[in-house]
Amino acid sequence: MTSAIIFTRCSSSGSLEGRQDTTRQVEDLQHYADTNHIQVIKTYEEHQSGGLANKNRPILQEALTFCLDNHIDIILISELSRLGRRCDEILESIKFLKDHHINCFFLKEQLSVFSSDGKENPYLTIMCAVLGTAAELEREAIKYRLNSGREKYIRDGGKLGKPKGSGIKTKDQMAVEYRSVIKNLKAGQSIRNTSKITGVSPATVQKVKREFNL
Repeated sequence: MTSAIIFTRCSSSGSLEGRQDTTRQVEDLQHYADTNHIQVIKTYEEHQSGGLANKNRPILQEALTFCLDNHIDIILISELSRLGRRCDEILESIKFLKDHHINCFFLKEQLSVFSSDGKENPYLTIMCAVLGTAAELEREAIKYRLNSGREKYIRDGGKLGKPKGSGIKTKDQMAVEYRSVIKNLKAGQSIRNTSKITGVSPATVQKVKREFNL
């Protein structure tokens, strides 16, 4: 049976929006694996910006190393932007996969590094460059709009920063924001491993563990 890992990413550990939680990504990819008789060996959940350089993304590096060390056949990813938002970094990861003959499948785009007969997808590099550039432009556009809105807010007399007392979270808020932390702790992961998997600081993981008696 084909062996695989699932790799997911969201830009933070919060869940103010559905995109801020990796649960849907994992469920969609697990369904794909079950449907195609693929055995998922391990799931990696990264909670940080995909705009960072690959070398500054420890979860991604850990996932790639695991695939290499354990002869994993394929990496399942929900969409290209989850691998990264910088075109050059995406192509660097694709080159690593090609060099070590590790396949990768992007569910949304229905693209893979290698075809079923083991041949390289001749259009993948072009598609990655196009889609990666589009994702990069989108990120820059969002950054511009946020900065523009912030500057206007200040010009109109607004003040930045959290209101007094806003940093105190209720238990219900913590349950939502740190859902992935709670899930990993309940699964028996240590504080250190949970911190590495979720991107949440060990101190915060400890606080969640204590708050929910895990």
